[in-house]
Amino acid sequence: MNLYATPLEKIVHFGLVVLCWAILGFLVIPILVIIPLSFNSTSFLTYPMDGFSLRWYQELLSSQDWMLAFKNSFIIAPFATILSMIFGTLAAVGLSRGNFPFKRIIMAFIISPMIVPTIIVAVGFYFYFAQLQLLNSYVGLILAHAMLGVPFVVITVCATLEGFNVNLSRAAASLGAPPLTVFFKVVLPLIAPGVISGALFAFATSFDEVVVTLFLASPTQKTLPIQMFSGIRENISPSIAAVATIMVVLSVLMLLTIEKLRRRSEKLRLKTEVE
Repeated sequence: MNLYATPLEKIVHFGLVVLCWAILGFLVIPILVIIPLSFNSTSFLTYPMDGFSLRWYQELLSSQDWMLAFKNSFIIAPFATILSMIFGTLAAVGLSRGNFPFKRIIMAFIISPMIVPTIIVAVGFYFYFAQLQLLNSYVGLILAHAMLGVPFVVITVCATLEGFNVNLSRAAASLGAPPLTVFFKVVLPLIAPGVISGALFAFATSFDEVVVTLFLASPTQKTLPIQMFSGIRENISPSIAAVATIMVVLSVLMLLTIEKLRRRSEKLRLKTEVE
């Protein structure tokens, strides 16, 4: 804040700071409130808590339904993330190279899964995959989740390529390096932070997907969000709070990773500009 600010400017600055913290609290507190409830010793999601216990985490480990949901989520999300990362990176590199007809239309088409309501996307997947006999299969779920994750990879990689020095790839090509060598040895290491950031967003999207999974999955392919949704409808148990806590921890770790990658990408960009 400016040392020579007037009293009115100081009041406005203080008010904005308070407002920002209030908004942050409004968004974060409902998430944090659920964490202590996962350690409650009673079977009710209420405050004040009667005691501290790990019984709900033990119940997760002993429950076949929850373990199956964990298994399905950790089968579908990683494979969907890999496909999203490959397709999204290739699409971003192609879109970033020069201008060509209908470039904006193609970009809008690629990111449309982020814009179109999820229920419409789910219905489209359902009828299309029914023709391909991919319903009630892991292949269908992985492909659908990968398509939902591609837009996040495309956006992050395109943003990273905005600061990419094209002269580096041109120099490598002038020295006789083939296109694949230029991509894997020059381009990919520099855009890797953007690729990994997009992959993390794609993983989070797949791990948290409900609507599309409801349309495509069989009863034995319930993921964690589907199992949580079923548990809330049938019987609210603190086990759901335990799962929610695990998912919050995973989300925080992913956010910290993305921030670390963002800083690394910024350092690489500044380094290339200086050189």
